[in-house]
Amino acid sequence: MSDRTVLVTGGSGGLGSAVTATLRASGWRVVSASRRVRGGTADDRPAPGDATVAGPAVTEVAADLTEPDGAAAAVQHAVSDPDAPLRAVVNLVGGYHSAGLIHDTPVADFDQMLRVNLRPTYLVTRAALPYLIDAGDGAIVCVSSRAAGTPFAGAAGYVTAKAAVQAFAAAVAVEYRQFGVRCNTVAPGVIDTPANRRQQPAADHGAWVDPLEIASVVRFLISADSAPTSGAVIPVYGRG
Repeated sequence: MSDRTVLVTGGSGGLGSAVTATLRASGWRVVSASRRVRGGTADDRPAPGDATVAGPAVTEVAADLTEPDGAAAAVQHAVSDPDAPLRAVVNLVGGYHSAGLIHDTPVADFDQMLRVNLRPTYLVTRAALPYLIDAGDGAIVCVSSRAAGTPFAGAAGYVTAKAAVQAFAAAVAVEYRQFGVRCNTVAPGVIDTPANRRQQPAADHGAWVDPLEIASVVRFLISADSAPTSGAVIPVYGRG
């Protein structure tokens, strides 16, 4: 039986599935929060807090994490087991959109990248921090992108949002070190997921990052083995 809980946002995606499985195998009670739970459709709009059990030690929560109520509902599920207190948060939820050069990018497209990448990370982290403080320790992992430090043309909104995620994580690390809560960022290259392959069928997939490799880094960053580390940005590159 698990004696600690990790909240994983975006747990139903390609990277999220790998992270969830890895942490579950490592003995964590996993709460996986996404807009849609497995089996949902693209048109699903679940009420905040709807949840189902997806196998031993895994609970899936349907919530809109871009809204405060949705983030709070996900955290409440994560803290609902007194025998497995919340000890870690993994912020995976995000999105990508290429809108062309900056002067051709609609403001709405730029804002949307901030909304889907930065806002959930902020809201979920904010809701979880009081519980991590009460526990006396805890780990938060945020997922940025290699593009935050090495931008490419045509995705200014995405690049800016991922850089903001890194800056936010650094601020959390500084503010909450006194409470024993640490925060680190993972910055992968292009992740080898089915969705990315569909969007870029002609790309060199051999140079992309296996989600399981990222999951292994996340596992380390929320484990006691990485306790001295906070405020770090960890690059994860493909093997190609």
